Amino acid sequence: MAAAMAVAQDAESDPAPPASPLPAASATIGVHGVVRNAVTGEPLARALVRIEGDAATGALTDNDGRFEIPDLPAGPQIFEVVKPGYLDRSNAGGRMEIDDATGSAHNVIVETGMPDLDFSLAPTNAIRGQVGLSTGDPAEGIEVQLLRRTVQDGRGVWQAMTATKTWSDGSFRFAGLPNGEYAVYTNPALDSEEASSVFAAGRGGDVVRDGYASQFFPDARDLAGAAKIRVANGEEAQANINLTLEPFHAVTATATFPDDRAGATGAADRAGMNFSATVMDAQGRQLPYSAQYDPATRTVQALLPDGAYSLQLSATAPLQLRLLRGSTVRAISPNAWPYVGSVEFSVAGHAISNLRVPLSVARPTPVQLDLVHAASSAPPNPRGSVVVTASQTGGWMADGASTAIAHGEIQEGPLDVEYTAPGPYWIHLRVAMVGLCESSFAAGGVNLAREPLTIGPSGATAPLILTLRDDCAKLTLTLPASLSSLGVGEEPFYTVYVVPDFDSTTDIVPVTLRPSSGGSMTLEGLTPGGYHVFIFAGPVELEYRNREVLAALPDPGQPITLSPGETGSLVLEAPAH
Repeated sequence: MAAAMAVAQDAESDPAPPASPLPAASATIGVHGVVRNAVTGEPLARALVRIEGDAATGALTDNDGRFEIPDLPAGPQIFEVVKPGYLDRSNAGGRMEIDDATGSAHNVIVETGMPDLDFSLAPTNAIRGQVGLSTGDPAEGIEVQLLRRTVQDGRGVWQAMTATKTWSDGSFRFAGLPNGEYAVYTNPALDSEEASSVFAAGRGGDVVRDGYASQFFPDARDLAGAAKIRVANGEEAQANINLTLEPFHAVTATATFPDDRAGATGAADRAGMNFSATVMDAQGRQLPYSAQYDPATRTVQALLPDGAYSLQLSATAPLQLRLLRGSTVRAISPNAWPYVGSVEFSVAGHAISNLRVPLSVARPTPVQLDLVHAASSAPPNPRGSVVVTASQTGGWMADGASTAIAHGEIQEGPLDVEYTAPGPYWIHLRVAMVGLCESSFAAGGVNLAREPLTIGPSGATAPLILTLRDDCAKLTLTLPASLSSLGVGEEPFYTVYVVPDFDSTTDIVPVTLRPSSGGSMTLEGLTPGGYHVFIFAGPVELEYRNREVLAALPDPGQPITLSPGETGSLVLEAPAH
C-alpha cells in the first residue's frame, strides 16, 4: 500500500490543480457570482474574491454579496474567497487553520456564457472565558491552552492548537475557530510569577511557593475529566475556570549512573552531561509542569502541587566539535545512546529531596525485515527503502508526536534504528518501492496495527518483525459518467479513501479525483485482501482506523476484494450527501 500512498500523495499535495486547458478564446471574459453565508444562505458583503497568484485581479462583494471580475482569459482559473471571521469550509474541510482570514482554492473553468459562481463561507467560532483566583486577585497573565480533537493518520487525537494569556481582568478569548470539539486548560502558575521560573540555582531544598495548579475547564486535573466544548456555525462558547491557591513543594532528584567498568564515561564527563526531565502523571501522561537541572547541586528540580507523579529523565554527553578538512566543523557525540530512567513518587504536603533516578544506557528497539517472495515475476534483488515511524499515544500533550525508529534498504535483515524515548506508540510503515507491500508487522506476537507498542528505557520488550510481500495488488478507481464530465464553472472534486478490512500499519493517503485530470487513478502496492472504498464530495479527514466511525457513515462504502498480483477496477458511486 505504501507505493499506492506515494501516488496518492501527489494527488493530495496540490488541493486544486489547474484543469486541462481548453481552447483559448480570442476575447477576455467577465466572471460574476455571489458569496453566501454557508449557514444562513444570506449574501456576504465585502468578501474578497481573487485569482490565485494575481493580487491585482480581484473584487469585493457588494451589499448583496455579488462580485464581478472582468477581462479574464478563457480556460482554468483558481479562485480564492476570503473574509475575516469566515472560513472556506467547502474546500478547506477539516484542514482549516485557526485564522481570522483563511481562504481556499476553487478550480473554475472560465468560458463564454458561464453561469454565476456561487461560493459559500462558514462563520468561525469562538471560545471565551474568565479565570478566577481564590484570593480574589485579578488573574492577569495566566496562560490558557487550547486543544482540538483532530484526525491524524486515521485516528482521533487531541493536539495543541494555540495558547493565549488572560487580560488584566482575567478574561481570555480564542477566535477564528473552525467547527469542532475543543478542550481548554490553564498552565501552572506561581503566585507572583510563571511556574517556568522554578527556583534559584543551588536552593532547591529550602524553597516553598504558593501557586495555581494546571486545570482543565471546568474543574479537572486531566483531559479525561475535562468538559469537551463543541462549537459550530458561528457559535461562541463560554469556559470559565476557577483556580485555588495551593502550596507547590520542591522536588529534587539525583541521577545515578550504572557502574561503568569500561571507563567510557567518567565522573568528569558526567558533570558536563546534558539532562532533560519530563514530569508525568501516575499513568505516564506528560504534564505541563517544568523540571530543570541545577548544575550547582547536580540535581533535577521541580515545584509541584500535591499529587502522584513520575519523573522521566535522560542524560546525554555533550557534543564535541571536530574540525574536518578545510573549515568544516562537525558535531560529534561520544556516546550513541543516552542514559534514561524514571522514578514514581507522590507529593503530599511537604518537599521531597531524596529521590534517586537510576539511569541505564538506552537500548534501541531492533526491527527485523523479512521478505516473502510469492510472485514469480518479482526481481530477486529488490531496490528501495523502508521507513518505520512511531506516533505517541496514551496522553493528551504528546499525542501524535512522530519520530523515526528504523529505516534502511529493502533487504532481509535488521534495519538501522534510532533512539526512541520511552512511551506508548502507534507504528507506521512507509515502503518506497513499487511492488512491495506489508504482509505483517508484529512484536512478540502482538499485531502492531491493532495495539500500540510500549517502549521502555531498555527498548521494546520484543523485537519488531516486519514482513513484506511481493505479490501486491493494484486498483483502478474511476469516477462515474455522471461525475466525470468537465463543464463550465466551478469544477467539483472528490476525496476517496481505500480502507482495508484488515489491520495495517500503512497509513492511507486520500486520493483526490476530478474531471479535469481524467477522473481516474490507479493505486499500486496494495496488500491483497478485502477493502471498502469511500467517496466524499470535497475534502474529508476520515477517522478510518475507527470502525465505529466507518459504521456510522451514511454510505457504507463499496466493497472490493483484491487478489494477489492482480489489478482490480472500481467505478465509484456518487457520494452520499
